[in-house]
Amino acid sequence: MPIMSVRAASLLSLLVCAGAAAPVNASAAESAAPIAAAQFANAAADRADSNAEWTIRAGDTRLRVRIENPPDAARVALLRRWIEECANAALTSSGRFPLRDALVRIRLVPRRGRDSSPVPWGQTRRNDGVSVLLYVRDDATYPELRDDWTAVHELSHLMHPYLGDDGRWLAEGLASYYQNVSRARAGLLDGDEAWRRIEAGFQRGRQVGAGARMDQIGRNRGSTMRVYWAGAAFWLDADLALRREQRTDLDRVLAAYARCCLDDDASMEPEDFVAALDRAGGNGVLARLYRRYAAMQDFPSQDEAYRALGLQRADNGALRFSAQPEAVRLRRAIMAPRTLKPAD
Repeated sequence: MPIMSVRAASLLSLLVCAGAAAPVNASAAESAAPIAAAQFANAAADRADSNAEWTIRAGDTRLRVRIENPPDAARVALLRRWIEECANAALTSSGRFPLRDALVRIRLVPRRGRDSSPVPWGQTRRNDGVSVLLYVRDDATYPELRDDWTAVHELSHLMHPYLGDDGRWLAEGLASYYQNVSRARAGLLDGDEAWRRIEAGFQRGRQVGAGARMDQIGRNRGSTMRVYWAGAAFWLDADLALRREQRTDLDRVLAAYARCCLDDDASMEPEDFVAALDRAGGNGVLARLYRRYAAMQDFPSQDEAYRALGLQRADNGALRFSAQPEAVRLRRAIMAPRTLKPAD
């Protein structure tokens, strides 16, 4: 049963879209030069009997990949190259995948109507093993696939347990934040462009206006952009607070949580997930922010975060970047390209 769909094809033609119904025993899930798998010394793709099935390994973790309706060999090779880049992007947070084992299923579909999305729909499921299902347009070009955020968004959902409707803003926000951060770190997206895309998401979220509390917003379709991007603002604020107050970062806290506590069929209340992250290194930072964000009925301000990052909105809506050294250092710490070896 689906947990969340990432690209509902007709949703506002925007960079991010809404999820579908959430079952009880499922995971909550939900926008350069090629990156070689050799960039990660211990991450190797092992060929299976069929070229349409293989495994990407990182330390003691793995992603199994399956093209469900493989076409010709050239197309399989293109899809393999693309999904391995997306997997490498997911490795930039800790050098390993959050779960020891997960399956990525690629299903080719024809172009439908006016929708030209290279990956028109995706979802992450946690019943009977974790799987990421990606519907990929059968004539999508390699550049189109590389510029698409959906696969990295879905892989980012593997970082958290199923959080239910009340925690959907946390789940979708985490994936929306990392879909930009991870792709910038992997060289799939320029760092400054990643900040611009995050700001574009915040602008869409602000346009929704006030509504229910964040912890009560559930799956109200009219609030989709607020769910995704107020959620992303929470995780940006958390990342900055951890870096500035605790001398750690969101990557390390999520990785510590994954190693100790994340199960493939895990389901948690949002408050319990936040508390677990604090025990994994957040030291109360996430609970403090959670209490404030959960009660919000309007879109959060980014003024404080942007001052720290040296970002400023121009009158025309463009994003300006300060050259102040500390702001540059902080922006680069989050977005700069990384060459990592997977964790032991």
